[in-house]
Amino acid sequence: VQLQASGGGLVQAGGSLRLSCAASGRTFSRYAVGWFRQAPGKEREFVATISWSGGSTYYADSVKGRFTISVDNAENTVYLQMNSLKPEDTAVYYCAASRYSDIVRQIYDYDYWGQGTQVTVSS
Repeated sequence: VQLQASGGGLVQAGGSLRLSCAASGRTFSRYAVGWFRQAPGKEREFVATISWSGGSTYYADSVKGRFTISVDNAENTVYLQMNSLKPEDTAVYYCAASRYSDIVRQIYDYDYWGQGTQVTVSS
């Protein structure tokens, strides 16, 4: 499966962005999908994950209450709605798909990765 992340950009603190992760080759059916981010000089970290059915989600504490992950299986796309953005949210955001169908939090359980989209939040 090929993943294409998009929707990043430059936004002021307190603003919003919606990231999209579109799949091609195979559908998201039976794949859990996650979002990760990597800031300069830091390791890639987990942000959010959603089960293949969309029925289960899980968030990192740092984004809980501000970010929402969702899936549109008809469009074969997973979204990450990011509200109340902070400068510390600045990073390259990656989407990934896991062979497991339930929520997946560990980076090593993801099999397919998109190319990343830059999110910059100015103070």
